[in-house]
Amino acid sequence: MSGAVDFFTVPLGYEFMQRALVAAVLIGAVCSVLSCYLVLRGWSLMGDAISHAVLPGIVLAFVTGLPLTLGAFAAGLSCAVLTGYLKENSRIKEDTVMGIVFSGMFGLGLVLMTKIETDQHLNHILFGNMLGVTWRDVIEIAVISGSVLAIVLAKRRDLLLYCFDPQHARAIGLSVRVIHYGLLVLLALTIVASIKAVGVILVVAMLVTPGATAYLVTDRFDRMLAVSAAVAVGSSVLGTLVSFHIDGATGPCIVLIQTAAFLIAFLFAPKNGILRRKTHGIEESSGAGTAPSSTRNTT
Repeated sequence: MSGAVDFFTVPLGYEFMQRALVAAVLIGAVCSVLSCYLVLRGWSLMGDAISHAVLPGIVLAFVTGLPLTLGAFAAGLSCAVLTGYLKENSRIKEDTVMGIVFSGMFGLGLVLMTKIETDQHLNHILFGNMLGVTWRDVIEIAVISGSVLAIVLAKRRDLLLYCFDPQHARAIGLSVRVIHYGLLVLLALTIVASIKAVGVILVVAMLVTPGATAYLVTDRFDRMLAVSAAVAVGSSVLGTLVSFHIDGATGPCIVLIQTAAFLIAFLFAPKNGILRRKTHGIEESSGAGTAPSSTRNTT
């Protein structure tokens, strides 16, 4: 019993762990909400594209002395706008355009990193450094995350309708173009808030896995949000604690726990779990062989 208590209490004795846990909760909360909309809209690759595309912006911001957050946001937004422009003015499908844009910008960022003299902390942009965040970073994450959550809550109905049925949203008078780019801006801001803690490579998992897990568990969107938040925040906190005890990288620990939660939902979800469906199918087959036809028709 004491060992279980020590698992949670011992890390809290260190200020860097306190900062990391606060950042983990904030990032988990904002990523969980955006994750649900991205999964419903089919924009998982868009999160991957923008997260990789911010790298050249970060490097250039560092060289010019600008805030890294500003460079990351500008590069991410440029990726989103360029993707939309290429899609609208060519025959190439959106997923192909995203692959071309994000791989090109990520390659540019890697070239800049190898050619420009930088200190070690820029490498943390790739993989994150949750245990190295400062209180200034935490405040920055809180401001961005709070702003994104407030906007999403205020426009949640419009965003939900757009994700489910853009044509219907347009038919009732909503500006689909504004919502489209507004969601991209929120996505870019969320990535900017998360990138110092979990990195360019792993932030896409934070933006996809919680929503995908919740999508398997429930058919109702409000419950989907709750499950996604529980998975994201819980795995962020647990992954941070585990990384402390095993002296491992925090971002990968968080992602592994989220992946484990997804696999559990995939296997055991009440309606959509694969084992549940197989068991239910066996029961139906067994019942079909023994029940009278009138009973089967009634049920």
